Amino acid sequence: MRKLLIWTAMCFAITFAASTAKAQVDLSAYADAEGFLDVQILTCAQLANTWQGDADRLASWYSGWYNGLAKKHYMDIRKGKEAEHEVIVYCKANPELKIIQAIDIVFKSMRERMGIKVQ
Repeated sequence: MRKLLIWTAMCFAITFAASTAKAQVDLSAYADAEGFLDVQILTCAQLANTWQGDADRLASWYSGWYNGLAKKHYMDIRKGKEAEHEVIVYCKANPELKIIQAIDIVFKSMRERMGIKVQ
């Protein structure tokens, strides 16, 4: 009887988890007719609901964009991964924001923690 109860509970938990999970959306679903993404209007909800590979691709693009604006020509892989993770976590908690807003908030927080002052 105990094994049956444990088995039933496990089946319920698996079924519940599967029914509450959101389907991942390909990044291309947010592209215009020519296949272009307007990265300034993408939302945190869109980032949080896409595939990890697409999130990685977006993070790389945004990193290049921000580094280009700052006229930097190098990449800190460790900090980049940390920043990407923090942006995704922040976006999951704040799906109504645009990704660029979340990046701004996360970067300011990271700089503050590291004692980096921006002029």
